[in-house]
Amino acid sequence: MTDPATRATEILKHHRASIDRLDAVLVYTLAERFSHTQAVGRLKAEHDLPPSDPEREAVQIARLEAMAKEAGLDPGFAKKFLGFIIEEVIRHHRKQQS
Repeated sequence: MTDPATRATEILKHHRASIDRLDAVLVYTLAERFSHTQAVGRLKAEHDLPPSDPEREAVQIARLEAMAKEAGLDPGFAKKFLGFIIEEVIRHHRKQQS
């Protein structure tokens, strides 16, 4: 029979491997998302559209908060996370228009 410390080490290793895999998923997902938002930014710049769309942003934030609740994630955290991403997207869009 394995001792509790060895068992805990194995469980910890398993959790850390899952965390590492999920970190990779997050990074590649964000890269894909930014690829699309950069295309949107180019389109907006080509057609002289504003870099931000407050109405869409509000809808997206509400949608993300609802998904967060459903997933058991703190909606406040989800809102801050999306807010950070939106700020970065808008910064890129403004940069493309200048």
